[in-house]
Amino acid sequence: MITKEKLIKHVNKFPAKLSIDELIDRLIFVEKLEKRIEQSKKNETITEQELENEMKEWFK
Repeated sequence: MITKEKLIKHVNKFPAKLSIDELIDRLIFVEKLEKRIEQSKKNETITEQELENEMKEWFK
């Protein structure tokens, strides 16, 4: 979840005009970014090797 203050900070960086689709895409990106930042702060990350192994599975 993202706070209103963080959301406002990000929204203020958006272009003056954008479509609803662009807005939704940007909001989803902001939410994912904030979630990953929180995971990183909690050391809920994986190693580069673990990522490579997962990616190999994805592209079988």
